[in-house]
Amino acid sequence: MIQVSVMKENAKYKKITILGHAMHDDYGKDIVCSACSSIVTTTVNGILALNKGSLSYMVSKKGMSIDIKSLDETTQILINNMVCLLKELEGNYPDNIEVK
Repeated sequence: MIQVSVMKENAKYKKITILGHAMHDDYGKDIVCSACSSIVTTTVNGILALNKGSLSYMVSKKGMSIDIKSLDETTQILINNMVCLLKELEGNYPDNIEVK
């Protein structure tokens, strides 16, 4: 199962951690992992295209960690949109992804 941890401070997003594998299908064929990766990658790339200093991220074999450095409205809206999309994915595949 993919575990998504969302950390906020004073109602602002500060850190997102995504760990694990959805186990919906084999590696390379898993639509839940693919959807999660697409949502996160598109969001991170979009934010960095607008402001390179607004976040940093680290990718490992276990998953991904995103540190949100900017509290500006655009970054926060895009991160919120990402979290909403991941929650929608969770609603469709509750056995494969959990957002908390």
